[in-house]
Amino acid sequence: MIKAILIDDEPLARGLVKEYLSDHPDINIVAECGDGFEGVKAITQHQPDLIFLDIQMPKINGFEMLELLDQPPSVIFTTAFDEYAVRAFEQHAVDYLLKPFSKERFDKAVAKWRQLQPRSQVSMELLSEPAAQPEERNRLVVKKGNNILIVPISSVHYLEAFDDYIKIHTKDGFYLKKKTMSHYEKVLEPGQFLRVHRSYLINLQELTRIEPMEKGHHVALLKSGVRVPLSQAGYSKLRELLGI
Repeated sequence: MIKAILIDDEPLARGLVKEYLSDHPDINIVAECGDGFEGVKAITQHQPDLIFLDIQMPKINGFEMLELLDQPPSVIFTTAFDEYAVRAFEQHAVDYLLKPFSKERFDKAVAKWRQLQPRSQVSMELLSEPAAQPEERNRLVVKKGNNILIVPISSVHYLEAFDDYIKIHTKDGFYLKKKTMSHYEKVLEPGQFLRVHRSYLINLQELTRIEPMEKGHHVALLKSGVRVPLSQAGYSKLRELLGI
């Protein structure tokens, strides 16, 4: 039996998908969720083969929800907004259904998913593409244990590369995200964050001074007392930005 989860804040939209799935008896709906938080919990619990996912939802959007999953299932997006189609397909979505969609169109999406098995998995590498929605530039959605937290960008002190993850350092500690430094360098506002080293991005609001080290090296001293190493290129960029 194929396990599926419906994630959409509109009950009528979930009802339509349920109605269309009635003609696919081998697909069992194991959960319905009204927001991304519920979606993460349901996916973790049920490990579905396929999810039908809205994008614009309360609390966190569909893309942010996918970022919280270590191994996302196959995704068919169901949304009323066509402007996210390119990003969805860049993330290897199985299909993108624009509301209101017909049963014929829905069946084609399911048929496409069947043909792609077992290859239709969301690529976590592609999830590192720059965020396309304004809220994603102002916050980071992270997991801490079983909790999902929304961290304002303004509270981030610096970011540090850590194996295949990024450490997001705040006054309350750090959080891990399976992203890349290049992703955050593109996504974060350049006037607020600057990549000063291959492994570090700093919040310029946290910078207190630049200190010289031996052999012509420098470090950035942050308000928290942390010293962040500066590469030669990072030091030059920082001086240029600060006008010194």
